[in-house]
Amino acid sequence: MRMLVTRPEPDAQASIDRLAALGIEAVAAPLLTRAGLDFHLPDLSGFAALAVTSTNALRALEDKGVLEDLQHLPVYAVGDRTAHEARALGFTEVFSAGGTFERLSTMLALADLEGPVLYPAGKHLSGDLAQALAPHGIMVVTATVYDMVAESSFPEGTLAALESGELGAALVYSRRTAEIFCTLVGPRLSAAKRRDLVLFCLSENVAQPLVEQHFTRVHLADRPDEEAMMSLALAFAREQSGS
Repeated sequence: MRMLVTRPEPDAQASIDRLAALGIEAVAAPLLTRAGLDFHLPDLSGFAALAVTSTNALRALEDKGVLEDLQHLPVYAVGDRTAHEARALGFTEVFSAGGTFERLSTMLALADLEGPVLYPAGKHLSGDLAQALAPHGIMVVTATVYDMVAESSFPEGTLAALESGELGAALVYSRRTAEIFCTLVGPRLSAAKRRDLVLFCLSENVAQPLVEQHFTRVHLADRPDEEAMMSLALAFAREQSGS
């Protein structure tokens, strides 16, 4: 049995490689694709920090060639993967909130910043950082730097592999991906397959659309990070193999 990875590239291939290292074969069918936007950042003087909730924001800034102008700022990243990406791109003062938007908001609220926060973000926001920090007197300037475009179709061969059970589990990392999966895949699977297909989700929020569409074998990661998703996948693979 193989597994399906639904996240965008290049992260999908990174997950496939990690699964392969665990002895699990997987294929990718990304449901979102990053698209760069023509954006302009505000005057950077006076900003106290950079808040990042996705590695895609960092990639968009890199594509635009503006990272060097920002590297004097401390980075407050939503999770360890985003923090790791920031360090790899040359930021030296990087803090990880441990994986959730709420933790990031709390960390920024307690950071005693002396100036506004620059928040490069996607077109489809999962949380309003400016609203979350306003009660703490912290100004957030949001710059929309990329978009995640939904796929309009799902590969027929992958759909057939899901229905046949050749692909017996799927990894889902975002609520929007879950919603697209429900739209493109859910109606084309039999009721029995919706009951049988195992779905590993990064969080309860991610899982909710799938549960509402009557996918019943939905498993939540212990923590909202890649390591916890890999642990779910490995535990399931071992259970299936009887080891």
